[in-house]
Amino acid sequence: MASNDELACIYAALILHDDGISITADKISTLLKAAGVSVEPYWPTLFAKALDGVDIGSLLGSLGSAASAVGAGAGATPATGGSAPAAAAEEKEEAKEEKKEDSDEESDEDMGFSLFD
Repeated sequence: MASNDELACIYAALILHDDGISITADKISTLLKAAGVSVEPYWPTLFAKALDGVDIGSLLGSLGSAASAVGAGAGATPATGGSAPAAAAEEKEEAKEEKKEDSDEESDEDMGFSLFD
């Protein structure tokens, strides 16, 4: 589990990236000082060196796709032989029900009244 010092540096690096500012040890330290957070002096340097030359935007994007790949992989290898087709059929039924509910809402709007007007 990450320590508070690590988390503070991670958040500072993300803030700098979000603002389009290059991530350096001095800028991480300045941001942490402005936030009133004290960390061991080696943490900002460590993070700045670790993130030097790394495309953080693609790194963050790949985290989301990795999480979905892990979730999809877990569902794609069922423990019992026939559960994957059954799950797919349930998803189709849910999608049909949602579509039906959406069409019911549209028909109420077409008639000129709604519960929330």
